[in-house]
Amino acid sequence: METESVVELVEEARCRFRIPRRGGMRVPGVVFATRALLPEASGDQALQQVVNVAALPGIVEASYAMPDVHWGYGFPIGGVAATDADAGGVISPGGVGFDISCGVRLLAAPVDREALGPHLTPLMDRLGRTIPRGAGKGAVWHIGRNELAHVLAEGARYAVERGHGVPRDLDRCEDSGSLPGAAAAGALSDRALARGLGQLGSLGSGNHFLEVQAVDLVYNEPAARAMGLAEGRVCVMIHCGSRGLGHQICTDHVRTMDRAMRGYGIEVPDRQLAGVPVDSPEGRDYLAAMAAAANYARANRQLLSEAARRAFESTVGGGLDLVYDISHNMAKMEEHEVDGARRRLCVHRKGATRAFPAGHPDIPADLAEFGQPVLIPGTMGTASYVLSGVPGGDAWHSACHGAGRVRSRHQAARQVRGGTLRGELEAAGIAVRGTTARGLAEEAPLAYKDIDEVVAASEAAGLCRKVARLVPLGVVKG
Repeated sequence: METESVVELVEEARCRFRIPRRGGMRVPGVVFATRALLPEASGDQALQQVVNVAALPGIVEASYAMPDVHWGYGFPIGGVAATDADAGGVISPGGVGFDISCGVRLLAAPVDREALGPHLTPLMDRLGRTIPRGAGKGAVWHIGRNELAHVLAEGARYAVERGHGVPRDLDRCEDSGSLPGAAAAGALSDRALARGLGQLGSLGSGNHFLEVQAVDLVYNEPAARAMGLAEGRVCVMIHCGSRGLGHQICTDHVRTMDRAMRGYGIEVPDRQLAGVPVDSPEGRDYLAAMAAAANYARANRQLLSEAARRAFESTVGGGLDLVYDISHNMAKMEEHEVDGARRRLCVHRKGATRAFPAGHPDIPADLAEFGQPVLIPGTMGTASYVLSGVPGGDAWHSACHGAGRVRSRHQAARQVRGGTLRGELEAAGIAVRGTTARGLAEEAPLAYKDIDEVVAASEAAGLCRKVARLVPLGVVKG
């Protein structure tokens, strides 16, 4: 990795900075942020990673970074880059991340905040008992290898067919809950399959959560109404991904690509950016394996939705309707206009969410006039947002995915006591069902940027528009 720590930034518009081309950069860098949201100078190399990504073979237009950008593996988290598949463009697992298809699912309850009040404690107790979480095994649905093969091929669709959900769930899920072209189970490593067997329907650890929320503010009433949202309405937000299976798939293919690059004459400024041509055998193998992990992630969130529905039905007396499910760690083949011509691009979104505009064919018909929902989780004790895509959205119609870290988990744990944080959250009326005190401390709000500022910057940069703001009532932490 290049060690230069000073990156030139030119402020060219509101919430838009340009990093001019230099050295091996094939395109400029573009960072959507205010000065206050730019990565802190002390150790965060995210801007240098924006520079490094700009050197990828086949990259077009720019190396982009969202307002929540921070240091990641290879790509910065919050990084977006598209490569031209027909001009030697590469695909890089570092542009997707280890938690393939990590994403957010939002469900709306048939009650408002006031009606939920007397039921909140028993609801949270039930969720705390029934939602598997933590770094190890634990699952809502215990499956064998044959069923795992179906999950990898069919995603949330298979879960629904087996009774874990309703058909409408698939209508409100990215790719209708199933990404085509997934690798067969036999094409994945035994280690990846073993890690996936015991974790289907679980949160995992770190910043993953299931949160009971209430709509605090509505900014766009017609869009909110179409999504089933109204001021005061109770919702459930789920943030998790493909667990150990996705992590192992990324690990396996990073190794493969690191060995294969030389044969394609590819050099990158950081080995974490290992990549191969999209249309190469190794590139196609990774796309297929990534699709299998994405299907596992969609099924994972589907199973957690069903667990949350059962908890609501047994304590509140009502179910949950899916608002939308969207991933923020993916590379997808998409057609976009570049220099006046339609081109086949591999769009990497690492810690970034697609944000398609109104009328896009991939948006559910009943939401088409409002743009695709974009779900932005906050941190414990802070707000989360529902946004929508807008016409002319930059960075291949992409938006932020969260608040973005400013302190490492170790730094946060040194500054915050988990027990104290739990007490502060509960004093503020937020019920907490966590795993360990340290796990809570690592995810303290001070470890992240201000979510309200991140969303405001995303909207000001023309990436999206606000639909609704949600506040937490109770959280189950991974």
